[in-house]
Amino acid sequence: MDNTLDNLLDTYLFETNSLLEQLDELLINAEKNADFTSDDVNEIFRIMHTIKGSSAMLEFSSLMTIAHHIEDVFFFIRENGISSLSSSHKSELFNLMFKSTDKLREEVRKVEKNEPLSTNIDSIIQEINSFLDKISKDGGGKKASAAPPAAAPAPSPAVQSRNGASLPPDPGICFLRVFFDEGCGMENLRAFMLVTSLKDAITDFRFYPADIENNSGTAELIIRDGFFLAFDAKETAETAIAVIKDINNLHSYELLDNPEYREPETRQTTASGTAPDTPKASPAQKAAPGAAHNAPVKQNLISVNLTKLDMLMAVVGEIVITESMVISSPELHGLKLDSFLKSARQLRKLTDDLQDIAMSLRMVPISGTFQKMNRIVRDMKQELNKDVRLTIEGENTEVDKSIVDNISDPIMHIVRNAMDHGIEKAADDRVRAGKNPQGEIVLAARHTGSEVIITITDDGRGIDPASVLAKARENGLLVKPEEEYSQKEILSLLMLPGFSTNKEVTEYSGRGVGMDVVKRNVEAIGGTVGISSEYGKGTCMTLRIPLTLAIVDGMEVSVGGTIFTIPISNIRKSFKALPEDIIYDSEGHELIRCMGDFYPLVRLHQLYGIDSAITGITEGLLMWVEASDKSYCLFIDELLGEQQVVVKPLPSYLNNFNIKNSGISGCTILGDGNISIILEISNVYQAAQALF
Repeated sequence: MDNTLDNLLDTYLFETNSLLEQLDELLINAEKNADFTSDDVNEIFRIMHTIKGSSAMLEFSSLMTIAHHIEDVFFFIRENGISSLSSSHKSELFNLMFKSTDKLREEVRKVEKNEPLSTNIDSIIQEINSFLDKISKDGGGKKASAAPPAAAPAPSPAVQSRNGASLPPDPGICFLRVFFDEGCGMENLRAFMLVTSLKDAITDFRFYPADIENNSGTAELIIRDGFFLAFDAKETAETAIAVIKDINNLHSYELLDNPEYREPETRQTTASGTAPDTPKASPAQKAAPGAAHNAPVKQNLISVNLTKLDMLMAVVGEIVITESMVISSPELHGLKLDSFLKSARQLRKLTDDLQDIAMSLRMVPISGTFQKMNRIVRDMKQELNKDVRLTIEGENTEVDKSIVDNISDPIMHIVRNAMDHGIEKAADDRVRAGKNPQGEIVLAARHTGSEVIITITDDGRGIDPASVLAKARENGLLVKPEEEYSQKEILSLLMLPGFSTNKEVTEYSGRGVGMDVVKRNVEAIGGTVGISSEYGKGTCMTLRIPLTLAIVDGMEVSVGGTIFTIPISNIRKSFKALPEDIIYDSEGHELIRCMGDFYPLVRLHQLYGIDSAITGITEGLLMWVEASDKSYCLFIDELLGEQQVVVKPLPSYLNNFNIKNSGISGCTILGDGNISIILEISNVYQAAQALF
């Protein structure tokens, strides 16, 4: 059962987190409209009912209790109508719901970390109960102590259907008898989920056993006798059948007439007593021909552990490498192998398709990360008393799952900076500047080839270059005269560790954690950060993120006998240079002319101590590269060609040599079996500066 429980826990965490995200989005949109619709009320009730039930099954009492009390509130609202709440009640309800969902999310995080759940949740429960008391009195309705049970008490006697199946005594016209897949586990939990799904479509039914929600012992009864649903109309039963066909782990179902049913005008009260003993249903009776129906397989979506996808990508990478090694084998050179070459081309097409499919399995929309920012903006609007709207564009843009997980914090920090530093507090200041009184933050994403560009733009006060330079001078961060700094270089100073122009310490900024954290986290996944700003008009932060960390579009270059791979996304231009294009700075460092400007020159053979016969500037090639705020030129021997490579991590023992700071991010295996070093362009320049 350990495996079953682990799978159930994974399912619980996935579904509960999804429901809480859905709830946050619903609340944000409802608050913008300053009201709940009837659909909103029903949806919140359903979400809380589901969280309550699944938490109770897994004995997460704090989550179950909070969800149960919120469910009570929305049961009252469903019964009395949203119009029964005043504007002040609705405003209070929004704040209460956001606070409650925060507490639920906090408890879920404890489950994820295997930490003990809170034992004292009295304060939040008291708030919910107080609000329910208030609206009960002010609204004139009856207080909803709990949502009414959907099932009658579980009876002890049983009657027998015409085909011999044991049936619970119920006045309904028919029963739906359900069996779950053998060995699926937690049958009572699955029955409860089935009931929850049915409640969205129908309300007039009973179920047996009735105590599945809090009695795990009913799982054995369901395995042995099945799970029963009782209906007062055949049409309702047919609707139920249409719903349960899509339930997971459903083995079979059968519709049974109730032999005790009496027409309303002739129905008589049955005297209490024990029905004659009936034999237990045999396995053959469970699936009697013509009565039972095998549940159709209609599962279009499945959840897959990310570790399994990582393993799949590793295997696909090995296949791609092996295919290249076979086709590029030196033993085949000079041979006329038309059939082999034809098959090789087909194999290359199939491996490309396999690689694309394996990558697509890991791709998820960035919408989940973007929608979380609605909550950040909403909370800060109230805390900072600023009128700001968040506009989201391109939320369906897809990125690798591991990258989405890593960019959530950087985006959150940038949005907080925009709210705290960027948007003006006083609407009058914005009006005087010719702006809309309401500030705007635009969060946008779009694809460009092998990367995703995410921009966070605000129409606030912008960045004052003079203030940035003054702060940098005060902290001793300037490395050349102030007048020599370009606008781009001034803005890049903001990403130095601990840099902040905020004069006041707030909950959201000014604690020594600044844009350097954003820069470091984004560069850790192979991305870059750029800043552009116009003082008085606004600021735009640009994140350039690779689609995936497993595959890189790279340019193979040679230096001496060593082959390097440079990510295509970092390359601006390759060109030949003349001796007169080189000048030297005051410290003797080489600068090369390119596109009318001068850029630092890094000779890879000098940086890595490689013996190379090509040392003259006219003999080799220059490659203009760019990463984040760094732009410089690399001196190489020659270009070998563009290639999509599979990234292989470096052995862990190399971490002792701080090799990543030397500009090496990983390696790849080429078709001939040789290894190519993948360069980290931002770190290559730092390594060169430290060496020379």
